[in-house]
Amino acid sequence: MKKLSSTQKLAISGAVMAAYIAVMYLTQSFAFGQYQVRIATAIYGLAYLFPFLAVPLGLSNLLANMLMGGLGVFDIVGGGLVGLLTAGCCALLGKRRLPPWLTALPVTLIPALGVSLWLSGLLGVPYWTLALSLLVGQAICGAVSALLVTALGRIWKRR
Repeated sequence: MKKLSSTQKLAISGAVMAAYIAVMYLTQSFAFGQYQVRIATAIYGLAYLFPFLAVPLGLSNLLANMLMGGLGVFDIVGGGLVGLLTAGCCALLGKRRLPPWLTALPVTLIPALGVSLWLSGLLGVPYWTLALSLLVGQAICGAVSALLVTALGRIWKRR
């Protein structure tokens, strides 16, 4: 893959952030329910191909929670940190040239187990009950992430 200029990275970051927010907006009817299928989190896997996307993707989750979440500062800041950590793990997988299907693991586990930390307190639901519920939805997102990264990896071949 050729080196990208700062302008290209900024343009790609903006486009990916816009896509994340748009997907969240279009899927919010099932992204905030008992089984949260936040399909936009599959986009975190793009950091596998483009490691510079880790920070923009964390910011995307922060913005999505600010605009659509409604659960306050813990959900906004926590969501941003979970997004940053998830995308960062995907970037690390890519830098180490591990198989792209492994992006399913951080996309599934980090949001489900991380978000449950504060949501259990905010909603008064036991941690493991909430975590298992979120794992169901995030497993779908993890599978989509692995498929997305594998397909796009064929287009943007790594050298």
